[in-house]
Amino acid sequence: MGVFDIFKRVRYYSPMTQVVLVGLVCFLCPGMYNALNGMGGGGQVDRTTGNNANTALYSTFIVFGIAGGSIVNLCGVRWTIAISGLTYALYSGSYIYLNHTGSGSFTIAAGALLGIGAGIMWAAQGMIMVSYPREEEKGRYIAVFWIIFNLGGMLGGVLPFAINFHSDSNSLSDGVYIAFVILECLGAALGLALAPPSKVVRDDGTSVVMVKYTNAAKEAVEIVKLFLNPTMLALLPMCFTSNFFYSYQFGPVNASIFNIRTRGFNNIFYWGAQMAGAYALSFLLDNQNMTRRRRGLFAFGIVAVFFNVIWGGTLKQQLRYTHGPLPSGETTDYPGGLLDFMETKRASGPIILYMLYGLGDALYQNLAYWIIGSLTNDSQRLSRYSGFYKGIQSLGATVAWQLDAKNVSYLNQFIGNWVLLVISLFPMFYVVYNLTDHSEDPPLAVFEDVDKQSVASASYSVEKTV
Repeated sequence: MGVFDIFKRVRYYSPMTQVVLVGLVCFLCPGMYNALNGMGGGGQVDRTTGNNANTALYSTFIVFGIAGGSIVNLCGVRWTIAISGLTYALYSGSYIYLNHTGSGSFTIAAGALLGIGAGIMWAAQGMIMVSYPREEEKGRYIAVFWIIFNLGGMLGGVLPFAINFHSDSNSLSDGVYIAFVILECLGAALGLALAPPSKVVRDDGTSVVMVKYTNAAKEAVEIVKLFLNPTMLALLPMCFTSNFFYSYQFGPVNASIFNIRTRGFNNIFYWGAQMAGAYALSFLLDNQNMTRRRRGLFAFGIVAVFFNVIWGGTLKQQLRYTHGPLPSGETTDYPGGLLDFMETKRASGPIILYMLYGLGDALYQNLAYWIIGSLTNDSQRLSRYSGFYKGIQSLGATVAWQLDAKNVSYLNQFIGNWVLLVISLFPMFYVVYNLTDHSEDPPLAVFEDVDKQSVASASYSVEKTV
């Protein structure tokens, strides 16, 4: 069977098609942002502007992450995702202005606007990813999205690595930022290809969403209820911690002990490890030979042990240095100076550790999304839950980026990360332990006019996609 025959069998209104589409949007928009952010300070030698821009970003993300689910419920997914995608392009483009003027005000303002767009986009993405699949498929759908999304981070790592391969500069060139802007604009346009949730039908003929009518007053009440929901309150530490470690990994580690081309090289493997982690964990999370609670507890154990092991390795590394390259021209005090990937004897250990950070991130966040998706099958509630997750996550990130901006010592930043992780594990365990095998939601409507050939074709496309 040829490639074109496979495409003919893809059902546009199937959940997998929609998850792949939103994955491609995030590949081109948040994926490129992650690659840029992973360079440390947006690829600048002085991380102050990048840190302050991230603080502004996550400050607005807090509000619009929590409110994002309600905005998506009111306005739909197409235009909210498309317009949100343009804020990523604006943010990347602002670094060109910074390169030529040295003024960070535009970048910080663009960061604040990106926080608005990102909050709404991730609420929509979370709703699509965890409400469209059937209960027994959620781990696989999360993995498919995570793999496509992190391909963007890998590509974004290749760009600065290739363009700056022969560069002695510690900052990215305009060409890298221009490439990011073009890709992010394409991602925003792709958002218009998404189907309305009301038209998406699963392969078994069930609708992904019950027809419900909502309004601004109802959504405002539902947002308040999130902070009165015992389960969501128990997940607060998990949400707060889930992106807290980015500022430490990207700044005090990647930007402080590696040269510019090796930072890009590291990001290829960081985001690549995320893909591998998501794919591997999906087999456990969707294993129907175990109860949902048992699957969750096994995954929780893997995450808890893995993260504590890599933070133990990080402690040994962190005790060897106190700072990275400084704007004054002074280089890092890491023994032997900045690491280059060609120095295999010196660099292999830190590079492998950095790659394991990416693997740990995927394990933690995929488990977090799976837990949220296990609470309900209702798409409107899941859009709010996803927005709550991203909003509280952004609160943690705001604090973390400001710690680096205020030059808190690397060792103290590291200790804060490890302590927060340990604290988050206890309530996370409580929620996982109390999961039931089936979410308590009313049965979904079945569309009788989904013909057998359409369903068979969709099932075939799912198998081929995965």
